[in-house]
Amino acid sequence: MGVSRQQAAENRSAIVAAAERLFRVRGVDAVGLTELMKEAGFSQGGFYNHFKSKDALVTAVMETAMQDYADSPSGGSLGKQAARYLSASHRDNLAAGCPLSGFAGDAPRMTDAARASYARGLAAYLDRLAAMIATEGATTEQTRRDAIAAFSQMVGALVLSRAIAGADPAFADEILDAGRRTLVDALDDPVTPDSGRRRRSDR
Repeated sequence: MGVSRQQAAENRSAIVAAAERLFRVRGVDAVGLTELMKEAGFSQGGFYNHFKSKDALVTAVMETAMQDYADSPSGGSLGKQAARYLSASHRDNLAAGCPLSGFAGDAPRMTDAARASYARGLAAYLDRLAAMIATEGATTEQTRRDAIAAFSQMVGALVLSRAIAGADPAFADEILDAGRRTLVDALDDPVTPDSGRRRRSDR
């Protein structure tokens, strides 16, 4: 008896979910199909019933991860966003959390289709962040630039903290704390269209 369309779709989703977990923790290149299918609960031979290749699976993982992240709630201030993002719990949860930081190292080696999904996900998140931090009087270009700078700092701090968490936990926590504090301090001195002129005239 064949597998129903619904069951086939559920099996495919299970493979994508298992792949996303393993890819985040181990990296895309380090995960083989045998390990992947075992994690999903299927035999290796069933992989090609759902995907033409591992590259096709990677693209599906990127599409799903970015869509799920786009659909997740992200309200609140930049300070609250930074507090959640640059938390020890987020840093230590390699199998979940933000896919933009989680897949940043793998993205350059992915296929064009997978990189395009990543780029769309990044653009969508930056649009949401820009809307969150927009201030009266700031131009659209300026707000977008501030959003890019803030998120770059968040991702950089998270990635560095993860890189050394096992070797020097206190240093890893210090990096997260510095990132949070810098972003919160920026809220106390927001950039406005004439802030540069004011700073120069104060000298």
